[in-house]
Amino acid sequence: MTTAQQVTEVVTDHGEGPFWDAAAGRLLVVDMLAGAVVAVVPGGDVSRYEVGGVAAAVRAREAGGYVLATERGFQLFQADFTPDGPPITAFDDPAIRMNDGGCDPQGRFYCGTMAYAATPGAGVLYRLDPDLTVQKVLTGVTISNGIQWPADGRHVCYNDTPTGRVDRYAFDPEAGTFGARETLAAIDPAQGQPDGMALDAEGGIWVALWGGGAIHRYASDGTLTERIAVPARQTTACTFDGGTTLFITTSRDGLGNAAESGAGAVFAVDVGVEGARPYAFAG
Repeated sequence: MTTAQQVTEVVTDHGEGPFWDAAAGRLLVVDMLAGAVVAVVPGGDVSRYEVGGVAAAVRAREAGGYVLATERGFQLFQADFTPDGPPITAFDDPAIRMNDGGCDPQGRFYCGTMAYAATPGAGVLYRLDPDLTVQKVLTGVTISNGIQWPADGRHVCYNDTPTGRVDRYAFDPEAGTFGARETLAAIDPAQGQPDGMALDAEGGIWVALWGGGAIHRYASDGTLTERIAVPARQTTACTFDGGTTLFITTSRDGLGNAAESGAGAVFAVDVGVEGARPYAFAG
């Protein structure tokens, strides 16, 4: 079993949502509950943008700049992370926050929620359309995580973490809606719970295992094909660098003195297969 290597100092408390910013040649990571976006230039500088509140997930915009899922909605940013327009509210329940998200091939940005108390079924998956309107896509979610679209564009992979499943839904690319669900993989609770994910160019699905200190790769038929060890048990998410390097985020949230020395750092491993092309927000 391959072990990922630590490539930064501890740069987050609860690192999540890594995204390769190809235009700037850097990795963006959210320090979610601290309300910050951390930019990592491989082998170089680390910058931190304090955006306030909750920084749940960040993606590039096709026209330049970024879109961020905030505690209870969305915010557009210019390239220097100054706000570009007013906040976009999705909901107003203070017991709920955004958690993880990604863009579909049509340039719509999805982000799902969870209750601060992890109340079962309290979460919703929202969709931010390019015209900046917000729609509900799924309800009854507990901890929304890991959303990615395979190359066919007619399916979407999605994790509701406490289910212990990696699910695949039928996807309507015109309407941006989910259809029938099937279980792609079921994960033994002793190995952790499915968190963020990334796809490779061969259709492989790389899933971070919260509490398991690992990344699993599943083939498109759900077969487990590879396991990467991560020296931080709260492994949160992963993304490719546009090539064969898989970057992995970790968290030290709630661990206190029991945290591993690298918890909150970024790890990396060359997995020998290129990542799939990520999508940008069209708004």
